[in-house]
Amino acid sequence: MARIEILEGVSDAGIADWIAQRLERALAGSNASVAITVPGGSTPFPILADLARRPLDWRRIAVWPGDDRVVPEDHPASNTGRIRALLEPAGATVSCLDAGAPPPHFALTWLGMGADGHIASLFPNTDPKADDSQRVRHLTPDPLPPEAPFDRVTLTIPALLDSDELLFVIRGADKRALFEVAARGENDLPVARLLAAAPMPVTCFA
Repeated sequence: MARIEILEGVSDAGIADWIAQRLERALAGSNASVAITVPGGSTPFPILADLARRPLDWRRIAVWPGDDRVVPEDHPASNTGRIRALLEPAGATVSCLDAGAPPPHFALTWLGMGADGHIASLFPNTDPKADDSQRVRHLTPDPLPPEAPFDRVTLTIPALLDSDELLFVIRGADKRALFEVAARGENDLPVARLLAAAPMPVTCFA
């Protein structure tokens, strides 16, 4: 079980500071590029916009979406398209999720969490496994979220855990309560399965 730290009341700018410090540390410890995976949804993009303005060596940073909707990149629902628009101008390399292109080791896995306990596009109906033999999967949520009724491509639990550190950014008392229950191992939702298998430090901004 991971060591989990929950931090309250931190602003988006403060979260961007925290991420920038982790990236600076990873860059300082490597002569090569470093990789980070980031979530979609409404919460992360203001943080990403702030992060993009930081004077990091973006040419050495590879950014992967943790999941995406199966839509063209120019579709408003595309996580990859929105991430690319924010971070490529800063110099980052933004990758698409593709079952034929295994993701790298990540310096940081950044996740959100849905009200149903899903992470990335690992919804409860998809029965995600900590020992999944695949690192990228194409899945269909059931039920399809009405705000994003699309098939998904997602990193699996083993790919998300191939990381130095896990970060969650969640909003609202209900989600925080659900996260705390999952962290105690008191449910079997996707987030609980991930946390139960995580050997690395976990930080949750809630």
